[in-house]
Amino acid sequence: EGKITDSGLANNLIAAEEIEERIKRLSAKEALFKVNNLEVEFRSGKKWFGKRHENVKAVDKVSFEVFPGETLGLVGESGCGKTTLSRAILRLLDTHIAGSAHFAGKDIFNLDQKSLKSFRKDVQIIFQDHYSSLNPRMMVGNVIREVLKLHQPSLSEVDSKNKVLELLNLVGMESIHYNRYPHELSGGQRQRICIARALAVEPKFIICDEPVSALDVSVQAQVLNLLKDLQEKFGLTYIFISHDLSVVKFMCDRMLVMQNGRIVESGSAEEIYAHPKEVYTQELIAAVPE
Repeated sequence: EGKITDSGLANNLIAAEEIEERIKRLSAKEALFKVNNLEVEFRSGKKWFGKRHENVKAVDKVSFEVFPGETLGLVGESGCGKTTLSRAILRLLDTHIAGSAHFAGKDIFNLDQKSLKSFRKDVQIIFQDHYSSLNPRMMVGNVIREVLKLHQPSLSEVDSKNKVLELLNLVGMESIHYNRYPHELSGGQRQRICIARALAVEPKFIICDEPVSALDVSVQAQVLNLLKDLQEKFGLTYIFISHDLSVVKFMCDRMLVMQNGRIVESGSAEEIYAHPKEVYTQELIAAVPE
């Protein structure tokens, strides 16, 4: 028994050293995304009896960096501000935003139309709700081809279709799915289509917003492994948003824990999961199903 325990301890130490070495190697590069003192405010409710509107700060002075090839986890309970943060750095919000965000050295809040189109190509998102993010009246092939037409308008019909078939194969789907409608697919298959659509424009950076939370556990593992394989194959950089710290521990190099719009804990995903400092983080870990 002693030998097994010693061996297990040694393996854990080796694994921890490898993780630490990977994080050091990744963070030695120039950051791909830099966010500094980001604030997002929404106006709350209606004006009552002459009282002024109150502003709700959904994201409060958040700063972080994401390095090329890294997966940065963003965790917290529902309403903590993690999805609002992701929408803000994608420029998908029409509200008051303060602070700065730079992608590949460019200020994303001050882009001209040409630069904004390039940014939209380089930065993609995979949504939690795979069903509503796909047009139910469009066949799978056309869903993906629509993206290609927007960003590669010179692509011929034949080349466009071949590109879609390649993408389907890349995410573990078959050519027969090209002419299927979203409702004819399983949840896991629909999410694979969403991943293929995100990959269609050859992005550098993908925000994965709770991409497996609506899937069965067995399917979750398949999709997570697919995302890891794609990252290794194409050198992708991810922000991975989840409320499940066990999933973040599996997927991510580093982790940011959000509560009430603020980052309350940050560091190696492995280290935070093993030795959480904040009570809030401890509660999130305790909520992970056995």
